[in-house]
Amino acid sequence: MTQINPDIEKSWKEVLSDEFQKPYFPMLKNFLIEEKKRFRIYPPGNRIFAALNHTPFHKVKVVILGQDPYHGPGQAHGLCFSVPKGVQIPPSLRNIFTELKNDLNIPVPKHGNLEKWANQGILLLNATLTVRANQAGSHQKKGWEIFTDSIIKILSSQRENIVFLLWGNYANQKSAFIDSNKHLILNTVHPSPLSASRGFFGCGHFSKTNDYLKYNNIAPIDWDLNSI
Repeated sequence: MTQINPDIEKSWKEVLSDEFQKPYFPMLKNFLIEEKKRFRIYPPGNRIFAALNHTPFHKVKVVILGQDPYHGPGQAHGLCFSVPKGVQIPPSLRNIFTELKNDLNIPVPKHGNLEKWANQGILLLNATLTVRANQAGSHQKKGWEIFTDSIIKILSSQRENIVFLLWGNYANQKSAFIDSNKHLILNTVHPSPLSASRGFFGCGHFSKTNDYLKYNNIAPIDWDLNSI
């Protein structure tokens, strides 16, 4: 059975405690229990909250927003855009790596596991934290978006000097929840092959992120994944 008992990192459990008491959360849990009986669900139950578990609330420096987990076998492991080592790098992530090379001259890695980024303070958050196998968007509008919007709002209100990387129309809508007087919002098109050439390539978001962090006396991100 998929468990949505919020067995998550303690700082997140504390700041999100009110969310677990709201009516939508047990409804979401029950939905997932029923889904698990009939379908394969990604990511595995112990990875649903991986973004929060890798990046505690007080350590968040950067937020990258995705929409859905990957829905193919072995791809989703709880971090947006990321795939485990040994899994083919998806097209959008390959374009992210291309821009990283153009921006900071970091060689394109041979794997797509972004845990190194998450462990440095990059919250790799999907708006929807689960998906039915081979059915993109199948768990949208079941409650996850309320939960993840709350995460963005809490970060905006309780923290300062976070960089929010909003790529694509869906992510850009989330800027309404972010106080731009306290945080840096960087918007561009989605890195997918359909749109990357219309503004993602050349956006310079990785160097701009580190410039902002250093300006605010926050340690910059080591974006290079080749050493792991």
